[in-house]
Amino acid sequence: MVYRYTAFAIIFLFATSYRSAEKQSRDEVLLKMMMDGIGTHHYLVKDVNDEFSRDVFELYIKRLDGNKRLFLQSDIDQFDTWKEKIDDEIRSSSFTFFTLTESVWNERMKETASFIEDILAQPFDFSGNEEIVLDPDMREFAKTTEERKEMWRISLKHQTLSRIWETMKEEEAAKENKPDAEIKEFAILESEARERVLKNNRSWLDRMEMLETDDLRSTFLNSVANAIDPHTAYFPPEDKEDFDIGMSGQLEGIGATLTQRDGYTKVERIVPGSPSARQGELEGGDVILKVAQGNEEAVDIVDMRLDKAVRLIRGPKGTVVRLTVKKGDASVKLISIIRDVVVLSETYAKSSILKIEGSEANVGYIRLPKFYADFNGKEGRSCAKDVEQEIVKLRKQNVSGIILDLRNNGGGSLQDVVDMTGLFIETGPIVQVKSRGGSPYVLADRNPALQFDGPVVVLVNAFSASASEIMAAAMQDYGRAIVIGTGPTFGKGTVQRFFDLDQALEGNQDIKPLGSIKLTTQKFYRINGGTTQLNGVIPDIVLPDVYSQIEIGERENEFPMVCDMIDPVTFGKWDKYQVALSDIGKSSVSRTGGNEFFRKMAENSARWKENRDRKTVTLNYEAFVAESRVDEEEAKRYEDLSKAIAGFSSITLPEDSVKIVADSSLIALNEDFHDSNEKDSYLWEAMQVIREMAGKPEAVAGKEK
Repeated sequence: MVYRYTAFAIIFLFATSYRSAEKQSRDEVLLKMMMDGIGTHHYLVKDVNDEFSRDVFELYIKRLDGNKRLFLQSDIDQFDTWKEKIDDEIRSSSFTFFTLTESVWNERMKETASFIEDILAQPFDFSGNEEIVLDPDMREFAKTTEERKEMWRISLKHQTLSRIWETMKEEEAAKENKPDAEIKEFAILESEARERVLKNNRSWLDRMEMLETDDLRSTFLNSVANAIDPHTAYFPPEDKEDFDIGMSGQLEGIGATLTQRDGYTKVERIVPGSPSARQGELEGGDVILKVAQGNEEAVDIVDMRLDKAVRLIRGPKGTVVRLTVKKGDASVKLISIIRDVVVLSETYAKSSILKIEGSEANVGYIRLPKFYADFNGKEGRSCAKDVEQEIVKLRKQNVSGIILDLRNNGGGSLQDVVDMTGLFIETGPIVQVKSRGGSPYVLADRNPALQFDGPVVVLVNAFSASASEIMAAAMQDYGRAIVIGTGPTFGKGTVQRFFDLDQALEGNQDIKPLGSIKLTTQKFYRINGGTTQLNGVIPDIVLPDVYSQIEIGERENEFPMVCDMIDPVTFGKWDKYQVALSDIGKSSVSRTGGNEFFRKMAENSARWKENRDRKTVTLNYEAFVAESRVDEEEAKRYEDLSKAIAGFSSITLPEDSVKIVADSSLIALNEDFHDSNEKDSYLWEAMQVIREMAGKPEAVAGKEK
């Protein structure tokens, strides 16, 4: 959840301390501003003392070497002397400890590169009884360099064995299709697997080599911030730009998704309707070799970090970027593209009509991937306004109810939650918000206009977080909707605000840009006085998924804020449904209890937990293959769970059909959207619940086509 401060508020926060940063380095100013911001405006008052120092230390070391294959125990012993001194470093804005860890990290990475080359130069012996320990908590740091090299040998052996098994499966599948095909000898499989593992690890090492001091320093600063709470963080300028793009769903650039492999920047896909799509020459699979701004000299981006290459390719609307591109036929072509606003349509609200064969009833469906908003005030889109428009379109189709899908929605704009919930109620409180040391205040819908008064189902899962949880909780508290999910939602009940450090620092252009800090400044509470922090939202109807037996969410984070309660506020329950919501829940239990999909999903969830809890894996070839075949057979029982459901269809709304016809690049995306809907058993069950809420419970049990 993110609020936006005005520039005046930010400057007022810091200006008294930062009118001048003379004789201070950029790093010193950055750390001091970050800690002063936390101390002034963070929800929690947390002492920066020896205990805090230990927390930062543990987080930081885990992020540098969580698998315990990089540092030696002697390195950790050396670092340990700083374990209760990081608070002193913070107070003096010193980076002595960080500089030490960076130096050792670089040294160990160079050693690791030589380990990998040496180990993978020789064949592995898979006849013994070795095993790899998967859980880092069960491992100790190596005491000697040879012991560390041995750890890497075990890891690379496991990677190679896994690659052999994958190739074996491909060979066996090829032989089934072509019986006279020959299976490669094991020695060849092993050699090819080692070559592939070597290539993958070289690529990883290349990425590590590209990390700069600023990258590692950000890791340290975020270890400091996250020792306060999981959602307080430092954002370098580039990361804040990426965050804004994600929240607004738009950027200025060419509209191409890029990946990097073996040092080359490759086009993965072209965004429909983007400048690249309109220009027509850049294609998926193209490799970008050079980038030039307008008529300037081209910059070679081979072996350049992907994020830096992306920064060169992005740029203001109306400017020209020239790309030197290697095509699939190895020809090289110069492509000029005029940058423009790129709309990431997959992040926006999208709707459809759901129908059951033999029934005239329509049910509306709205998928909302995130609570997006343009926090930079660039007249961007608002998810509340977009959802309102989708509701208007669905009303024209006389829908009997609406399913609002917030699954995998990680949150976003708090104000849009209030506005969006207001579309379904007349007026009333939506959420309570509490700042440090203050009394709770209520954010309420004060607009009496009601956009939809029919039955509503809200779909959630374990990855529905923050704003999604506020929306689901409010609709549940009012009795306005039935919440259907796969267990508790994520459990993030806190509010964050961004502070632009550059706006707070007068002058000192030589040390800018500094970036931003994201602070947890508030907690939000349900209108019934409860909280979603740690608890999440418990659905009215709980259905199984693969994560049902796995602990995930806020409770898995380190240093999460506590769960507590405050007094409820007065609100009126929705009283327009003719059937008790509790009775509908009983019908759902009866209906899904005999459904093959949900039965298998519950079994698959238990299998996932068993595999996740596995602590070791054998490195004996025969035993590994035997265990893997058992796992494969188990997996096959569940791989075809998502099949098209007989009699269930998802239909494009007339207004959307016109847009799709006008832009053929949207056709495939639209087909994927409907195909996914028609295989979604959770959506099917939500539709049955809507029909019951509307007094039309004649739904039939869906079967796979």
